[in-house]
Amino acid sequence: MNVVEVSKVLSNETRVNILKWLKAPEANFPPHQDIDHFDDGVCVGYIQDKTGLSQSTISTYLNSMQQAGLVIPTRHGKWTYYKRNEEVIEAYYTTLKEVL
Repeated sequence: MNVVEVSKVLSNETRVNILKWLKAPEANFPPHQDIDHFDDGVCVGYIQDKTGLSQSTISTYLNSMQQAGLVIPTRHGKWTYYKRNEEVIEAYYTTLKEVL
């Protein structure tokens, strides 16, 4: 985990909001139509709808978050679902405490 790269990703308010929303998906997103749980995360379309941003912008944001290790994607057919990577987020917090 690269603290500088994760910090760069977190320097964007929308990306921070996405992580906040993914922390409690049941409270922030509608239920999935094809599955009745959020075990694999939240569909990109729901994230896009909540942000009000374009599909390409959200894809770019989620890709940068994935590259930094903050989110984990799971494919279901043509749909991708994202959830938080709690291990990386916790490692980031721990590293910040140690370094700063």
